[in-house]
Amino acid sequence: MKTCAIVLFIVTYASLLLFPRWRAHIALTSALIFVLLGIMPRDQVLAAVDWNVIMMIAGTMGIVTLFIESRMPARLADLLIRHTPNVKWALVFLALFAGIISAFIDNVATVLMVAPVALSIARKLKISPVPGIIAISVASNLQGAATLVGDATSILLGGHAGLDFLDFFILDGKPGLFWVVQAGAIMATLVLLWIFRRYNQPINSLATTEVRDYFPSFLLAGMVVLLILASFVPDKPAVTNGLICMLLFAAGLLRKGLVGGDWRGAAGIIREIDFFTIALLTGLFIVVGGITEAGVVADISKMFSRVSDNVFVIYSMILWVSVLVSAFIDNIPYVATMLPVVSGLAAIMGVEPKLLYFGLLAGATLGGNLTPIGASANIAALGILKKEGHQVRAGEFMKIGVPFTLTAVTTGYILIWLIWS
Repeated sequence: MKTCAIVLFIVTYASLLLFPRWRAHIALTSALIFVLLGIMPRDQVLAAVDWNVIMMIAGTMGIVTLFIESRMPARLADLLIRHTPNVKWALVFLALFAGIISAFIDNVATVLMVAPVALSIARKLKISPVPGIIAISVASNLQGAATLVGDATSILLGGHAGLDFLDFFILDGKPGLFWVVQAGAIMATLVLLWIFRRYNQPINSLATTEVRDYFPSFLLAGMVVLLILASFVPDKPAVTNGLICMLLFAAGLLRKGLVGGDWRGAAGIIREIDFFTIALLTGLFIVVGGITEAGVVADISKMFSRVSDNVFVIYSMILWVSVLVSAFIDNIPYVATMLPVVSGLAAIMGVEPKLLYFGLLAGATLGGNLTPIGASANIAALGILKKEGHQVRAGEFMKIGVPFTLTAVTTGYILIWLIWS
């Protein structure tokens, strides 16, 4: 049974790499096969899926779509640009702004919100929009690991390790991952300033975007506040955070339909949710549950532990391998698979798992910035540029992505070890 599980798992991952358009179908089909073969017990299928994670992702996506539709992000970006002296600082501020938004909103959504402002600046000054939009993309990817709701991988870690919103800020009396990411962002911003050192053209204020509706902004702020408050509730249901996100999203839809009379628009918001990613995660939860039941995860953990019994070596290997892997494959299936491996490895070595968890998340989240295909936000950014007639070569992307990523990852690598070793 274990051999069958290993073969099926390898075939599943190979298929995910070879056929990215069909990843959700592949994951669900593989999950079904695991169940039909009896590798994953049928009575444990629903328990294998982390419904809190699924609901958090779905609810957050819906609220973010309402937020984008309100034009508030564009308004904030316009106000930010008004206080910049030249193009260099405008591009850097846009990257920082994208990073701040991305700490609370999906990375792809952030790129879609902020990129139009960079395009407007480029058109007005007759310069290439490529560097600015790449900077926005890599900055949004960097901040995805800063909070519980910043990225699907953070939500996965929160669900697996039982971390709440505030745990990303202060955990066990120590600085959480949020501060590590900010330190990396500061160092990486210095890299951007050096890269954009020649962009000294003055810039005039852009027209201020008019906000259509302020209610989505209250929903987004309310979600953050309620997730923080939920962190203080002892013995709360496991799906608390997911219910908060889904109920706030439902409130936004009902208001759009009942108050605004736009039920068709409300249905359109539902269609904007990335059901592909949700289906992919659901299938992967069952697949990972299956290989765990078969003992494969325990075997992988033992294999890692045989490499070395030194915690620093294992920590370094997890982080830097995650950087390299995430440069070429989607980090969601990778993190979903590695979380139970890291748990088992920590148990075998008798160490605190948080060090390895944070190393995994930092490497997997930031590593996507090394290449143009390493993160969905990068693909979205290049798609925007392609529509504008700019074909971006991998080398052109990596001139910004590689120094930015290595600076941020190295900073995080050192700080995580100093804080959590």
